[in-house]
Amino acid sequence: MRQHGDVDLRGPARFLWWLGRSNKGRVGMGALFGSLWFLSLATTPWLLSQAIDHGLAPHEPRTLIAWAAAVLIVGAASAGLGIMRHRSMTRLRMAAALQTADLVMSHATRLGSALPRRITAGEVVTIGISDVWTIGRAMNVGGVGVASTLAISVVATILFQTSHMLAAVVLIGVPVLAVFVGPLLQRGQKAGLVYREQQGELNTRLVDVLGGLRILNGLGGKQTHLSRYDDQSARLRDQGYRVGGPFSWIGALGDGLPVVFLAVVVWLAARLAVSGELTVGELVAVYGYTAMLVIPVNVLIFCSFDVTRGLVAARRVVDFLRLPADDPSGVPGPPHPAVLRDPESGVVAEPGRLTALAGSRPADAAEVIDRLGGYGETAVTWGDIPLAEVAQPEVRARLLVAQPGADLFAGELRDVVAGRDDADDERVRGAITTAVAHDVASSLDRPIEWSGRNISGGQRQRVRLARAVHADPEMLLAAEPTSAVDAHTEAAIAERLTAARRGRGTVVATTSPVMLDQADVVHYLVDGRVAATGTHRSLLLENPGYRALVSRVFGEDA
Repeated sequence: MRQHGDVDLRGPARFLWWLGRSNKGRVGMGALFGSLWFLSLATTPWLLSQAIDHGLAPHEPRTLIAWAAAVLIVGAASAGLGIMRHRSMTRLRMAAALQTADLVMSHATRLGSALPRRITAGEVVTIGISDVWTIGRAMNVGGVGVASTLAISVVATILFQTSHMLAAVVLIGVPVLAVFVGPLLQRGQKAGLVYREQQGELNTRLVDVLGGLRILNGLGGKQTHLSRYDDQSARLRDQGYRVGGPFSWIGALGDGLPVVFLAVVVWLAARLAVSGELTVGELVAVYGYTAMLVIPVNVLIFCSFDVTRGLVAARRVVDFLRLPADDPSGVPGPPHPAVLRDPESGVVAEPGRLTALAGSRPADAAEVIDRLGGYGETAVTWGDIPLAEVAQPEVRARLLVAQPGADLFAGELRDVVAGRDDADDERVRGAITTAVAHDVASSLDRPIEWSGRNISGGQRQRVRLARAVHADPEMLLAAEPTSAVDAHTEAAIAERLTAARRGRGTVVATTSPVMLDQADVVHYLVDGRVAATGTHRSLLLENPGYRALVSRVFGEDA
């Protein structure tokens, strides 16, 4: 399965491979500078061996100084190459992480308001904060990982010129290290998958608690939610210990096994030197080669560790990127405003009229609003055209679903209300007046914090309504737009919204008598189906169920 152009989403490994190929220039630079750095490290023991055998042993000071100068020059070059290796690898990791973050953000934007219906906020936070950087670290294998493999091959070739036996030990020893590390990597990956899933769930709970903290303060449920968070956090901690077990052994083996490997090779080389098969300089060179070999072997082990964790993170990113976004293709919508019909409920919304949905269960009316707006599976027809077949950009441009919990972005009030349009102060003030949000609009320059945290719940609801009115869609579909305001404000909103939307289609899900009395037609819903249709006053006279619903709500308001 492929989406987002050429991005390979057929699996986490394929995604990492695609990410490496799309950054092949940076991968190449990392591998180049890493290889040159390892080559400089491997050259140093050979230079030392020459200085000992040709300068120190025969007491040739001038020769010794020349070789010592060569060691100094190579050492300085090694320092410079080490800096360039680190810079190139940092750029590679950051480029891969930011490219992944860009894919995630772009897809989240494409999902739009469908995003909360398909994935939790905590999962998105975990992907954006943790997974993208873990994926970036997995790119180490393409840079220093390749360089380390090359370095091991070069050292084995050099040792082959000195001693076939030592070269064989090196070539056999590295796969033996993989035998020890491989099973631990598999265990770590399995435990990491479980840990990552629990981490997303815990972050979801944290986001929910923080988002509803004001409500919890009023209801007195903070301690209960804190206890639940503590319990879930403890389970995540225990799973973290299970993840840390194999990975701690990988770290220990990464630091310890190469040292054991070094000791074995040096012991063998020392025996060869005692028997006269190696010179003193060659013994020093073998020690240097093997000591240097500790670095690439250690790097390979930790690259395996990074790739294992990267596969876990990439799986979550791929799952997210596979979430279906709105399909931009489709047939054109009706050339003029047309009737929306929902066969599942029997609701009919005509252009130019204010239609109200009054349901015994508010969720039923909200579901009808979603279907009329083209969210989720829908059998709604728009004129004579199935809504599901119309190109989604046109649906979103002409049919606006104003949700009661829609987020408010941070910025000046005028920009928050104007949304995607250029802010025109007169038009913004008109929308604010319609929504009776004048108490918020002491100045259009007033800053609004993210999600409207610096204004009250009722003010947030009215700013959302002002934003929807400002958008001036062909059909406005609003769920409970006045649930958080007092009766006086609600009456003003009902009157002004009716006037502002005259000639445009509006559907409102509400049980407010004030809003219902303004509607041209009211659909009374029972179990999600239209049980009666008429004006508010005619339904009050003719339908006992509707009368009981409105009377109950009116009584509660009173």
